[in-house]
Amino acid sequence: MDESLKEWESLIAREGLDMRTYSPLTLAFIGDAVFSLYIRTVVVAQGNTAPGKLHKRCSELVKAGTQSAMIRGIFDGLSEEEKAVYRRGRNAQASSRAKNASMSDYRRATGLEALFGYLYLTGQESRMTELVEKCLDTYYGRDGHEV
Repeated sequence: MDESLKEWESLIAREGLDMRTYSPLTLAFIGDAVFSLYIRTVVVAQGNTAPGKLHKRCSELVKAGTQSAMIRGIFDGLSEEEKAVYRRGRNAQASSRAKNASMSDYRRATGLEALFGYLYLTGQESRMTELVEKCLDTYYGRDGHEV
C-alpha cells in the first residue's frame, strides 16, 4: 500500500481511540460528510446524469426529515454502543437548527450523523455500508425503488 495511504488510514482508525472524549457535535460534523459521501456514491452509481438531478436526489436523502425517518427505522437494529453514540448526538445542544426541519427531526438527524462520525473514526466501514443500506431500505422500502 502506498505510504501516504497508510498514514491516512492510521489517522482514521486509531486503535484505542476513546470516542467519549469527542464532542457529539464533532462526531456529527464528520459524520455529516461521511453520510453525504455514501449517499452521493449510491446515487452516482445508479447512472450518469445531470448534476442538478444528482443534487436533487442527494438533497432529499440527506435532509434532516429524511435522516430522522431513517434512524427511527434502523434504531432497533443498532448495538447498545451505537445507540449510546446516537443518543449523545441527538441530545447535544447545537447552536443552530436546520431551516426546513422540526427541532426533533434535526436532533435525530444530528444523532444519526454522530453515529456515522463514530463509525468512520473507529474504522468500521462495513458497518457504515450496512447501515446506509438499511437507511435506504427504511426510506424507500424493500420494493427495489431506485434512489
